[in-house]
Amino acid sequence: MEAAEARRRIADSRVARLATVGDDDRPHIVPIVFALDGDKLYFAVDAKPKRTANLKRLKNIAANASVSVLVDHYEEDWTRLWWVRADGTARIVTDDTETHRAIELLTRRYPRYREARPPGPVVAIHIHRLSGWSAEP
Repeated sequence: MEAAEARRRIADSRVARLATVGDDDRPHIVPIVFALDGDKLYFAVDAKPKRTANLKRLKNIAANASVSVLVDHYEEDWTRLWWVRADGTARIVTDDTETHRAIELLTRRYPRYREARPPGPVVAIHIHRLSGWSAEP
């Protein structure tokens, strides 16, 4: 799949899966909502109830910044299947200006965030590599 097409499919997707690996070498995958901004993908910890504020994804990113984000499409007509993976380096955003920009991008994209802005932290992923596959030619 061409990089431009992979980028378009990511931008058009509403949800993705974030894969991290911590210092225990165990994979951890969670769904995320996100905003794409050039070669950066942002997500934020939102206000949905969680068992703990000490999230495994954040601990893993602090221990190992290499991450993958996967978006995909499934339907019973298998000629329409596709997936795109973005591999990159993640960091917890500490700059207030960048945090504000990321949250603005997220609130424009997701109406629920307009009602309850994510408190953060915000994570930025610098995309180094896009790969993908589509059953469609």
